[in-house]
Amino acid sequence: MKAGDAAGPFRLVQPVGAGAMAEVWQAVDSRSGQRVALKLMRTPASASQVQELEHRFLEEARTARLLQHPDIVSVLEAGRTPQGRPWMALEWLTGQPLSAHCVAAHRLPDEVVAGLGQRLASALAHAHQRGVIHRDIKPDNLMFDAASGQLKITDFGVARADDSSATQTGMVLGTPAYMAPEQLAGAPASAAGDLYSLGVVLFELLSSRRPVEAGSLGEWLRRISQEPATALVTLRPELPPALTQLVDQLLERDPARRPARAEQVAQALERCSPLLQRTG
Repeated sequence: MKAGDAAGPFRLVQPVGAGAMAEVWQAVDSRSGQRVALKLMRTPASASQVQELEHRFLEEARTARLLQHPDIVSVLEAGRTPQGRPWMALEWLTGQPLSAHCVAAHRLPDEVVAGLGQRLASALAHAHQRGVIHRDIKPDNLMFDAASGQLKITDFGVARADDSSATQTGMVLGTPAYMAPEQLAGAPASAAGDLYSLGVVLFELLSSRRPVEAGSLGEWLRRISQEPATALVTLRPELPPALTQLVDQLLERDPARRPARAEQVAQALERCSPLLQRTG
């Protein structure tokens, strides 16, 4: 499709990005003039992939529409083009992915990181309470606008709801560097896996490196499955122990040793905020 084409009531303006499953356009709602992000499923090279990709795309739209939370991107509408390509319209987001703040030169203040972590944990609690596991929490899927304070969890393309068919043991979807060891081993998606991913994100925002690093994918997989993650205190000894211990707990290899619920993580991060303000 090209600029000026329509997807339902939305007119395409310009492309803004593309991934393996979809391309994203800036579009305008012809009814209201509202700017939206229009996600359009890409046509796979192999005809045999069409059904699987359509299922995942439409499942993303259905799953995201189950969630109504200020820190989760809103899906406004979904449909198909006249040519049969599925699309979904999402709220237009400003800012940039949190990955921009994972490098030392652009690191956010520690109290801001704790506040963002609290909001992310609360948003995950909202999703988990509705049976939705994101499965791909990573900085690139977390949009943050420092000027307005807007934070949004995006990309539910590999999320699963409890009644989804995409729950088979052995199905590994997500980004390996942020996935829990049990998820990499093929265990079913769980809330504990999302919390591990949140732990990796917090570790990276606070230290500008990941808790497990290696020179090759094979070595990285071996280390994440067999060795404990780097303790955050070894890189940031000046941080309050309550914060470093919480991040370490989120990164436990055994999911039973992680916090039981995302609400507990949000509450713990809220308690860390005044400690950070006193030491900042």
